[in-house]
Amino acid sequence: MGGAALLALTAAPAAARKRPDYAPGAGTANPSALVAAEIAFARTAREKGQWQAFDEYADDEAVMFVPEPVRAKDWLSGRQEPAAPVQWQPYQVWMSCDGTLGVTKGAWQRPDGSVGYFTTIWQKRKKGDYRWVLDQGDSLAEALKEPAMLSASVADCVRGPRGDELVVERDRKTLAPGMDGRGRSKDGTLSWSYHVNADHSRWLQVSLLKNGAMTEVLRSEVAAPKE
Repeated sequence: MGGAALLALTAAPAAARKRPDYAPGAGTANPSALVAAEIAFARTAREKGQWQAFDEYADDEAVMFVPEPVRAKDWLSGRQEPAAPVQWQPYQVWMSCDGTLGVTKGAWQRPDGSVGYFTTIWQKRKKGDYRWVLDQGDSLAEALKEPAMLSASVADCVRGPRGDELVVERDRKTLAPGMDGRGRSKDGTLSWSYHVNADHSRWLQVSLLKNGAMTEVLRSEVAAPKE
């Protein structure tokens, strides 16, 4: 929401500032748009190069793990492309009710035969498209089983008490590449956090609003890299 719109909202009478009377599960989320962004991201990696694609689709404050957390734009700058890019496919999607934040999880494969999983957190920009704000994953001994169809879960929408004001975050919280990080959607129905230990092992947790409570829907733990 732009500054002028926000000021108009703030100045409006209380009666006009009530929280939208959404029923649980109804909102502006569009998981298909997030899947399309993930597929386009993977296609760009095949056509233009792996690291160029990561840079092109990254938010300015995006974080990745190498294995320490780094600001992606800095780490990707001038990075030499691998001989062949990694391939990946989304299998699961979680999204906030308002569609401002989403998470994808899926499988990746390298030309050398190694396989693994990825988790990517996407944030919607003002122009309506998505850029990733955090990307992480790990290798696996066996490939993830491909589901019969991609699954998508959307957070319940908040039904505020009568007369409750619609609260809008004016400043997006950016993530510094520290050993701890977290974020949430503008409506607060999806949140995520990570922690990196001194040995660079880490965990990532994602919660979604379901049945009136924030419920953990994803937790990934990555072991310390072998020396």
